[in-house]
Amino acid sequence: MSKPSQFKLLAQRRFAPFFWAQFFGAFNDNVFKTALLTVLTFEALSWTTMDRGFLNNLIPGLFILPFVLFSAIAGQLADKFEKSGLVRYIKLLEIAIMLMAAVGWMRQDLWLLIAAVAGMGLHSALFGPVKYAYLPQKLAPNELVGGNGLVEMGTFVGILLGEVLGAVLVLHKPWGVELVAGGTIAIACAGWLASRAIPLSPAPAPELKINWNLATETVRNIRYSKQNRPVFLSMLANSWFWFYGAILLAQFPLYAKEYLHGDHGIFVLLLTIFSLGIGTGSLLCERLSGHKVEIGLVPFGAIGLTIFGFDLFLASGSYTNTSLVDIAGFVQQQGSIRILLDCLLIGVFGGLYIVPLFALIQTRCDPQHMSRTIAGMNILNAVFMVAAALLAMVLLNLGLSIPQLFMVTAILNALVTLYIFTVVPEFLLRFLAWLMLHSTHRVRTFNGERIPAEGAAILVCNHVSYMDAIVILAASPRPLRFVMDHRIFKIPLLSTLFKAVRAIPIAPASEDPVVMEAAFGSIARALERGELVCIFPEGKLTHDGELNEFKGGIMKILERTPVPVIPMALRGLWGSLWTRSADNPFQRSFRSGPFGRLELAVGRPMVAAEVTPEILRAEVARLRGARK
Repeated sequence: MSKPSQFKLLAQRRFAPFFWAQFFGAFNDNVFKTALLTVLTFEALSWTTMDRGFLNNLIPGLFILPFVLFSAIAGQLADKFEKSGLVRYIKLLEIAIMLMAAVGWMRQDLWLLIAAVAGMGLHSALFGPVKYAYLPQKLAPNELVGGNGLVEMGTFVGILLGEVLGAVLVLHKPWGVELVAGGTIAIACAGWLASRAIPLSPAPAPELKINWNLATETVRNIRYSKQNRPVFLSMLANSWFWFYGAILLAQFPLYAKEYLHGDHGIFVLLLTIFSLGIGTGSLLCERLSGHKVEIGLVPFGAIGLTIFGFDLFLASGSYTNTSLVDIAGFVQQQGSIRILLDCLLIGVFGGLYIVPLFALIQTRCDPQHMSRTIAGMNILNAVFMVAAALLAMVLLNLGLSIPQLFMVTAILNALVTLYIFTVVPEFLLRFLAWLMLHSTHRVRTFNGERIPAEGAAILVCNHVSYMDAIVILAASPRPLRFVMDHRIFKIPLLSTLFKAVRAIPIAPASEDPVVMEAAFGSIARALERGELVCIFPEGKLTHDGELNEFKGGIMKILERTPVPVIPMALRGLWGSLWTRSADNPFQRSFRSGPFGRLELAVGRPMVAAEVTPEILRAEVARLRGARK
């Protein structure tokens, strides 16, 4: 079943004006910041006598400080007021800040420009909660990953173009500062014009009473977010990415100048390659996730951030050039292509890492608290980025080189992500499911949107192979509680994984009536909490590819908790290595080729009153068809 392209959203009023408003905001931020950092890096003596390394970490730190101070207020405003009008006021603030910055440019007043940096941080802090809370109001669930991918792509393309334009304009003699001053005002005006076309977006909590106490509201916001553990840990994982990125990007100016011995064009090249990588990774998410929220991509992205971050340290050590070079001279140096490839792949894996996290937060948090949840994440982002700036300054003062700082960051990334994926095993399990399926099969899901995005339901499927649960898990947008044989549940080592994903062990009454009753109790409680439960009514794997008799346990479940039942059918797995086919295992492993076609068909939900084991079996057989 074909899916609409995410790029079609760019032609729709519900998305396009919002996209361009946020694009021009990111663009303007980076024209201004990069121009200032470029001047301080390459023309420092005519502006200040302060240490350049200190300023290169101080300015990004001051930009994100308003996120710590004002995000809690911004989240409340975005939940209380209609969003399109709020965006227009924020864009007017941006115009005022750029007018103030223009005065600073013309007078070469460094501290006025630094104040404007903090002002743009305030602008971004106010816009952030609106930005990510707007998307789930206007996009369908199957559009969220694509929409978030476009927003992240647009953000980083804006960052890229802003960094390139800022670095080029400010060094354009003799009108550099004038071009930056006028250009940033013009871009702010373009963002305001785009915001005027954003459609109305009703406030989810118009009765909310604003708490203007920054400290108490910040604490309350974080405490509220912690109540939803998967969402809160996703917020932490998101903030860690900004820690990683803040350290990396803050070092690029001096890294390009002092380690690569390049002119400012090399700095622009590094930013370009990294930003293109982020945009590419963000857009790839929709294709790799199958148009659903696939958090299995998050560990994949984290692994890439560690590998290529560490390799950037190694590649820097093999770069031996000591003479000043431009872009053409740089790419001819030994080791330069490896450095550029590392920067590109760090960006690609960063996009794969961050887009599913945004989508998960948007789909699993309380809609009436969406903006305040995003604000809480922005607070955490800011704290992590301030910590990144402080850590970088401390380590550099202790004598570490910039490449060594890249190495430390990559190692920290491995440790932090290992911790997050240990305490939230759903990330790791979804990654393993995604990796196994996409490396061995061509997987296709039919009518996957019938698996409910919220509310309780029972998923019922034929039992073909040992991979069945992995296939179903990969197709579901939500966590699943699988009911499984108690003997398999007790297998050493695997038992730890089954417990972590809260599988429910069950046994026949003839073997262990206590375990059986406990299983039915656990199923009932899960359904009462609004969770999805998946069962295999055959109770065993098929030995011939045909459906076995469906047991009556489904009726006992529905008698206690009458919820919708969703029939599903797997097709294309029978005869593979993972089944109980009597054929030779070696022959079975190659029967379907290296990328065999595997399908999961999802039927229409059935109300509890119309369900019987016989009717369910007939519906699953119909969905499966002739293909086993």
